[in-house]
This record gives sequence, C-alpha cells and structure tokens, in this order.
Amino acid sequence: MNFITTENHSMVNRQELKGQWNEVKGRLKEHWGQLTEDDLRRAEGSADQLVGVVQQKTGATRNEIESFLENVLHGSYTDQAADAVQHYADAAQAVAADAAAYARENYRRLATQSGDYTAKVAETVRSRPAESLAIAFGLGIAAGALFFMGNKK
Repeated sequence: MNFITTENHSMVNRQELKGQWNEVKGRLKEHWGQLTEDDLRRAEGSADQLVGVVQQKTGATRNEIESFLENVLHGSYTDQAADAVQHYADAAQAVAADAAAYARENYRRLATQSGDYTAKVAETVRSRPAESLAIAFGLGIAAGALFFMGNKK
C-alpha cells in the first residue's frame, strides 16, 4: 500500500485516493489552476507520485500538499462540523415545514366545520325561533347565576 504520512501522523492511502479520485482531481485543479488533466493522469493511483507532480508543477511544499489532500479526503473538523450543523438545520426546517402544513390543514378543516355548524345554528333559529329564544334565555340565566355565585366567594 502506498501512504503519505503527515506531521500529525494521519495517512492518505492509495485506496482512499482511488475511491475519491474525481473529487481530489477537481479540488487540486481548483486550488492549483496550473495543473492539467495530463499532470494528474500521470499521478493517478499513487499518493507519492501525486505529491511529486504537484510539487514539480506548482512549487508547493510537500507538507502543504499533504495537508491539502488530508483535508480533501477526510475534511477538516470545521468542515465536518459545518456539514453536521447544515444537516440538522435542514432536518429542523423539514420538521417546521411539516408542522406548518399540518397546522394549515387542521385550520382549514376546523374552519369548514365551524362554518357548517354556524349554518346549522342559523337554520335552526330560522325554523324554530321561539325554541331558540327560550334556549338563549335559559343559557343567559345559567351564565348569570354562575357569574353571581363566582363573585360571592
């Protein structure tokens, strides 16, 4: 196996490099614009060759290149934390959207039911005005009694 060891003893191996080669290539060309597809093809699959090609073409130090590769392959802790925060923010946003949709749907359902109930009460009052008036009077007496008894204590 082909390894690059950095000062902090982390390693980039050939399997990691091959597994993420397209990502590595893109990020290298983005960071060091003078690297060509041919340059990177020469180093494909070998971490040591890759470091050598990048050093030769860009003048970057071995440590700088190794550090860059380490960040591309394993991500920095800041990147990992940012990804985790973004993941949780996305999840929270999805939960909030679901809650809002649930609240809107139930509001519509209750508004419809309330409108239906209001229409039924209005129809009952129109068709039976005397009974409706008697019921309203009785409810008024009961509410007054409760109010009066509540103030007595």
